[in-house]
Amino acid sequence: MSKHPGLKCGQNYPYIENHGVVGNMKTLALVCLDGSIDWFCYPHFDSPSVFCSLLDSNIGGSFRILPACDTKRPENVKQFYLPDTNLLVTRFYTEEGSVAEVTDFMVLHSHKHKRTMNVLVRCVTCKAGQVALSVKCRPAIDFARRKHTVEIDEKGAVFRCAEPEHAMSMRLMSSVALQADGDAAVCSFELAEGEQHVFYLGGVLEEFPPVPDDGAYAKVFQNTLDFWHGWIRKCSYTGRWREMVYRSALVMKLLTFEETGAIVAAGTTSLPEKLGGSRNWDYRYMWIRDAAFTLYGFIRIGFTEEAEDFMLFLEKILAKSKDMIDSKNGPLQIMYKINGDLEINEEVLTHLDGYKGSKPVRVGNFAFGQLQLDIYGELMDSVYLYNKYGSPVSYQMWEHCRMMVDWVCDNWTRPDEGIWEMRSGRQHYVYSKVMCWVAVDRGLRLADRRSFPAPREKWLRVRDQIYEEIMTKGWSDTRKAFVQHYGSEHLDAANLIMPLVLYLSASDPKFLSTLEAVSKPGKHGGLVRNSLIARYDTTLINDAIDQEEEGTFNICSFWYIECLTRVRGAAKGKFANDAVLRFEDMLSYANHVGLFSEETSADGMSSPFRPLHVNHRWLHTCLL
Repeated sequence: MSKHPGLKCGQNYPYIENHGVVGNMKTLALVCLDGSIDWFCYPHFDSPSVFCSLLDSNIGGSFRILPACDTKRPENVKQFYLPDTNLLVTRFYTEEGSVAEVTDFMVLHSHKHKRTMNVLVRCVTCKAGQVALSVKCRPAIDFARRKHTVEIDEKGAVFRCAEPEHAMSMRLMSSVALQADGDAAVCSFELAEGEQHVFYLGGVLEEFPPVPDDGAYAKVFQNTLDFWHGWIRKCSYTGRWREMVYRSALVMKLLTFEETGAIVAAGTTSLPEKLGGSRNWDYRYMWIRDAAFTLYGFIRIGFTEEAEDFMLFLEKILAKSKDMIDSKNGPLQIMYKINGDLEINEEVLTHLDGYKGSKPVRVGNFAFGQLQLDIYGELMDSVYLYNKYGSPVSYQMWEHCRMMVDWVCDNWTRPDEGIWEMRSGRQHYVYSKVMCWVAVDRGLRLADRRSFPAPREKWLRVRDQIYEEIMTKGWSDTRKAFVQHYGSEHLDAANLIMPLVLYLSASDPKFLSTLEAVSKPGKHGGLVRNSLIARYDTTLINDAIDQEEEGTFNICSFWYIECLTRVRGAAKGKFANDAVLRFEDMLSYANHVGLFSEETSADGMSSPFRPLHVNHRWLHTCLL
């Protein structure tokens, strides 16, 4: 059930966390507790939207299936996944005792090499009594920038755009007759117990199951069910938190792009970190850092095929990087389009009001041109771990990696924008320096493990130089902690990564001192907010965006918990017990179907970018 006392939070917007997600590794849709699909891009994750009422409840478009009677109270609605799948059920209870269910999913097939239709399926069924329902499908194609006409035929409706006609026109197949209502297709009907109607939505040129045909629906339903059951069966985790690990793995799988192997950071754009704030970013792309983290998450629980697909995609990106070796920001971008393209130009959509009036609404992300030195460490760590736990990397891949490590050796002394993509100017961020150390360290380890040729003496010398500089310039005698950047006195939760990448032991006195500093409440200079961890204090640090207080970052909370599990020596008992309690507490911040977003606000609500795969990856690591 939802945590909140109503399904809407004002201005006709749902709570962001009141959503489940369905998808097919090409794109995804967000399904609200009220039966509305209010976010859906097509045909791919980073394509223009078909429905985006999350970003403008007036003109954004949605696909609603609702009982005619009042079911808006949360006790009248439940939403859940069919076990071990990404098939989502929204169940409505009427005051008269009738029960209706809407089952949402995107078509998949268990045969890997068989083409899968790119179709969203909605099936509404009466489970008890008799229920009247209404349906309204009103697209707002290309973020409500393209007008369309509605054409009704015996199969359903076509939402036709003038230009380019076939690229953006959509078809809605329906087992019940539809009517045009302005720019929407609508219908109303009654169902008795056991009866159902089915709706299929996809591109106008897409292949669809026939309607009305209950046998065709049963087939696509069973094929999709079999796909997810077959996939999750590969999971190697059998411990205490099996259900949560399965759900997290299923979310991570949804955010892989099957056509290239890329791993998408998140499925949405421009959902605000804080209502009315300007931290509204487009995360529908592949971040090197996040994808590298996720690769290890897949490997650790037995999903080596996804790791292999990502490594093939990464190798293609690295092949392109040779041409960028002399560019001012180095051979790697921090992010790429999911098809591997480089340019991700940012555009502000001024005609959209934003979630509850939170502007601007952005498409694209200018941060792709930033210098973030840490990505080389995350990349090399993922390659090393894949070689160790997955399959041996090729010599060609090693040549790409050697080029990266050489570049890091020559450029690690540069300031950069850091992991948090600061827009206030470059600094010598401690996290970035740690990950430069990781890049060189993993290069050395991989070279030794595979006897690859490498300039070992140079790499050893640089690795030690980075280590010593971090220990002297990254440490504050005043704070008794590692700080955000050289010369700063402010904490940064990103430094919790140190023991997780083997830079320091979690029991090292300097790290324990940092851990204790972070563990203090915000009013005492720490980063703890309601038992969760903020990334840094935005009221003290100028990041050139705004200086409003933001929510806690879930990835930082998971890092903190993992650090507690790694403490040894006299403090081990205290920290280990605390880790279990904090982990159990952290699980309570998932939404009603087990999804984590990027942040958790002070009132316990989920902040933007649902779902975010990197949080689910670190959940696995905490457990393992």
